[in-house]
Amino acid sequence: MVSGMKAVKELRALDDNALRSRASELKKELMKYQAQVAMGTVPKSPGIIRKVKRSIARILTLLNERRMKVKA
Repeated sequence: MVSGMKAVKELRALDDNALRSRASELKKELMKYQAQVAMGTVPKSPGIIRKVKRSIARILTLLNERRMKVKA
């Protein structure tokens, strides 16, 4: 999982394909946690779902920034 400013620098170093694959992995992880909550089991950490969602958002933001730079 990715969090903090240090991690953003690490994400910026990755290419688009690596970012997309990382986002895909995180989405699968998020589905797993959401399924656990739906079944009534508690995840290991209560804030894990929020952290995964924010990590996905960071990656998508970076991809969109790169896409906008290419268009400009």
